[in-house]
Amino acid sequence: MTPTFADVEVAADRIAGVAHRTPVMRSRLLDEMTGARLFFKCENLQRAGVFKFRGAYNAVSALPADVRARGVVTYSSGNHAQAISLAARLHGVPATIVMPLDAPEVKVAATAGYGAQIVRYDRYTQDYAAIAACLADEQGATVIPPCDHPDIIAGQGTATRELMEDVGDLGALFVPVGGGGLFSGSVVSAQAMQPGCRLYGVEPEAGNDGQQSLAQGRIVTIDAPQTIADGAQTRFLDPLPFEILLDARPTMLTASDDELVETMRLLASLMKIIVEPTGCLGLAAVRQMADQLAGQRVGIILSGGNVDLARFADLINPTAVERT
Repeated sequence: MTPTFADVEVAADRIAGVAHRTPVMRSRLLDEMTGARLFFKCENLQRAGVFKFRGAYNAVSALPADVRARGVVTYSSGNHAQAISLAARLHGVPATIVMPLDAPEVKVAATAGYGAQIVRYDRYTQDYAAIAACLADEQGATVIPPCDHPDIIAGQGTATRELMEDVGDLGALFVPVGGGGLFSGSVVSAQAMQPGCRLYGVEPEAGNDGQQSLAQGRIVTIDAPQTIADGAQTRFLDPLPFEILLDARPTMLTASDDELVETMRLLASLMKIIVEPTGCLGLAAVRQMADQLAGQRVGIILSGGNVDLARFADLINPTAVERT
């Protein structure tokens, strides 16, 4: 079922008082650098440190009580893992999370800290969805995927709903893209609230499967991308987000790892906030397009802030020569 804006509004009611209504921040210096008026929706300050708590809590809440009691299973490199784990804990139900061996340890530790059982896999040789399905079958639990689920998408759409309620009309909206859950939810909200707003999805340069998919009109699968943007280290758009995005035809852009590092540094130094590489995709693209955005009101979703502090310090250190 394709979610509608009515589903976003239902999700907003479900998460009210549980998810944070995150602040919208401004920066005079970043406005001057880009020539635009920038409005940052700070999902790095969301519970579990990421926008994904919105969709996770909405999806777990929407399950019938008897189904929810049997537990939930998902697969994630970290952000959705943490979000589902926290949502399950708040509902008092078990959660099992399938996580890649190379997932950032700060995200693995946080997921475990919420009480989830973690099962590790090799993202380059094993099928995470098959592992999750097997575990769910064994446990009688329900799989809640990171993106390909109407309640997940509707929950993620509440971030853009709040942004547009808080700041009014926007000429453009920039959103990070991995599997497409956040961007498709943002599209649903933006088209209902501000149909004239231009929509931009931003992927890591090494992982532009979404850009290829919309250009070709079919889901394109790529090899697991090598990028510091681990939250967007996906191989393909999921079917339901792809359907929404294909109908909307937004513009797809990319940003290099070097651009993400510089954006992390700018956000830390000018706005005093920690944003993980994936969360910097939107601002990195805005900086590329500064000439085209001059004088406009621009929304940017800072999708998350879950990054190991030692890793963060190493990345933004201007003397660092290796970013692997």
